[in-house]
Amino acid sequence: MIGAEAAEVFYAPGRMTRRGALPNSTLRLLQDEGSVAMLDGSAHRHRKALFLHLLAPERAEELGARAAREFHCSALRWQLSRRIRLHEEFRRILGRIAIGWASLELNGGDFDRLIRQIGAMIDKSGSVGPANWRARARRLKAERIVRREMHRTRAGFIQPPPDSALATIAWHRDEKGHLLSADVCAVELINIVRPIVAISRFMAFAVDALAKHPEHRMKLSEDEAFARSFIEEVRRFYPFFPFVGGIFQEPFQWRGHGFCDGDLFLHDIYGTNRDPRLYDRPDEFLPHRFLERHPTAFDLIPQGGGDPATNHRCPGEWGTIAVLVAMLQTFVREVRLIRSTAHNCRQHRKTACLPRQRSDTEPRRRDVHVSHEEGCRTRNSCGHPRYCSTRGPLKQQDQDGRFSEVVSVNVVEIWV
Repeated sequence: MIGAEAAEVFYAPGRMTRRGALPNSTLRLLQDEGSVAMLDGSAHRHRKALFLHLLAPERAEELGARAAREFHCSALRWQLSRRIRLHEEFRRILGRIAIGWASLELNGGDFDRLIRQIGAMIDKSGSVGPANWRARARRLKAERIVRREMHRTRAGFIQPPPDSALATIAWHRDEKGHLLSADVCAVELINIVRPIVAISRFMAFAVDALAKHPEHRMKLSEDEAFARSFIEEVRRFYPFFPFVGGIFQEPFQWRGHGFCDGDLFLHDIYGTNRDPRLYDRPDEFLPHRFLERHPTAFDLIPQGGGDPATNHRCPGEWGTIAVLVAMLQTFVREVRLIRSTAHNCRQHRKTACLPRQRSDTEPRRRDVHVSHEEGCRTRNSCGHPRYCSTRGPLKQQDQDGRFSEVVSVNVVEIWV
């Protein structure tokens, strides 16, 4: 079902349950047993309050500030690399932000391992068979790392800040006043860290949109309100999930149709975000769309609809928007995108256009090459436009796509 009215029906408090609505292969990777998504009623509201406290708007600003600092440091390191992939770089940046924000003090091996394990959970959530099983094994290893930190916190071996995610979850009590089990604590902490890392996909979409609309670069760097509108349009135009499912807990009537207890309901997120009844020119990317328009709880739903305090809407939207705005503004200030019309279909054939992953809406991964040579070419290997980014002034290109002079300037080529 599609549209804002259908979203109101779907997200009415107490009407739906997520239990049994997600394939077990997806559930095990994205949420796992014992998570807040598997609770209903007062137990769900009590646990959800924990997430709303940790991801409140004022905490979102802290995440945004961390994102800007970490991205700046990473952009400096890019100049020393011969080749990077933007999506993977965004994932590492966000992994460092999320793990540090949660106060997980891990050694280097566990730190990098946890980011890779979280990446596997996201990448393979729509898969079945061996790929999903391997990702599930990685999730179990990630839970083991986090569970160890929970035990160390409760034993007093480490003392994270009282308002940190690690400490807050470790000492959280359920409705009956009991501490959560260490297993459930590990599940819930990962379920906070993982969505922050998953923002890397929205950031990749944002760069895709920026590459197609480079005329907005200057305004994005100077105008935070416009950057926020740009990000909201990214979230509308490039939805993370195509639909969401729920199972009715009570019979009811809607538009002349009778629904019974136990019926499965699929709400079309992609279709609602592009519903012509809600949006003018819905299939066009319009960065200014949300400058004067304020989304309701049911018409812009890339991360669910309704009130996050009473239903299953993601409580981390404030953080998502704050991080994306901070990273995008830092990106346009640190990286200059320049379109080149020259192509070369033979050079770098294997690395220009990497395979898409699990979703048709996911942009191609980007290979980024750093060149230190004079006269370096900016040519796309498959005939697609190529974009270049530089720190520092860029010299004039000739008709053959050569730079007339590039000396002591690092040129980062982003292939789209």
